[in-house]
Amino acid sequence: MPQIFKLGSYNVYFWSNESRPLEPVHVHVSQGSPAENTTKIWITRSGKCLLCNNKSQIPSKVLRNIMRIIESRSCEIIEKWVSYFGEIRYFC
Repeated sequence: MPQIFKLGSYNVYFWSNESRPLEPVHVHVSQGSPAENTTKIWITRSGKCLLCNNKSQIPSKVLRNIMRIIESRSCEIIEKWVSYFGEIRYFC
């Protein structure tokens, strides 16, 4: 899994097999090693975050902070998405 960055004990990464057609730009967040069924956060065209799910059950306060950081680094995430997948779509 391509790791984008680490926030304390949380990894923010792309899942390397995002299927075809390619899903809209998003990141996965997990504590410790990347795994299936983790928290998924969409990145909108404006760089905001939308929570798709919180399957890794990150506490609300921690998740809000993680989402703020993801929003502040959304340009970097989008650039890495395009570099890795070669294309981009947005959820909204």
